[in-house]
Amino acid sequence: MILDKFRIDGKVALVTGGTKGLGGAIARALAEAGADVAVVSRQGDPEIEKAILATGKRYLHYPADLTKRNETRAVIPAVFEKMGNLDILVNNAGICPRAPALDFSEADWDATLEINLTANFILSQGAARLMVKKKQGKIITVASILAFQGGINIPAYTASKHGLAGLTKAFSNAWASEGINVNAIAPGYFATEFTKALQEDKERYAFIQKRIPAGRWGIPNDIAGAVVFLASAASDFIHGTVLPVDGGWLAW
Repeated sequence: MILDKFRIDGKVALVTGGTKGLGGAIARALAEAGADVAVVSRQGDPEIEKAILATGKRYLHYPADLTKRNETRAVIPAVFEKMGNLDILVNNAGICPRAPALDFSEADWDATLEINLTANFILSQGAARLMVKKKQGKIITVASILAFQGGINIPAYTASKHGLAGLTKAFSNAWASEGINVNAIAPGYFATEFTKALQEDKERYAFIQKRIPAGRWGIPNDIAGAVVFLASAASDFIHGTVLPVDGGWLAW
């Protein structure tokens, strides 16, 4: 049955930034689809833990600061040791400092690229080293519609998301023949803590909502189906794509 292909029973998934917003929704969705789930974040969240354990699946919170490269390098080996396997990696963690381009600081630039882009490279490479041994695996990156556009007052975020789109394609070319699917999702505007500054700017919020063809901002669960699809056998012949989940924003 085709719906069986969307199940990921018995798989182990790792989600970075998996305790809040889109990351939390992704972690819950993967557990509901059948996977044991490990999340990486600086602090745990009892609500996420409770939700995943309620599905009957195993849960692990692994604390790490992805601005520190030694901690980033330790994530994959540690999670593999604790969970006994790794089938699915979702690179979701990211930051988005805002400032006019003339005033944007080098410190914010460095931190953004370290978390959004370099950590993705290190974690994906580490996961792929495990996945090539069994000729199977799913690596999913949460990019952004800013992988296609320039944005306003977010030069480092935009650069990192463009980089993630390219890295997704490069890794896909390298590992598709090894049975590893590497794809990305490009969320549009979602009402989460991550976009709080935009939501509180009433004029900007109204402009964005009016421009979205669907007529609303996304909610975290709107991303769940796309992630489960790309994590499952239903997407086995999909490689190197950047899938918009944006209410039609990019089509406007």
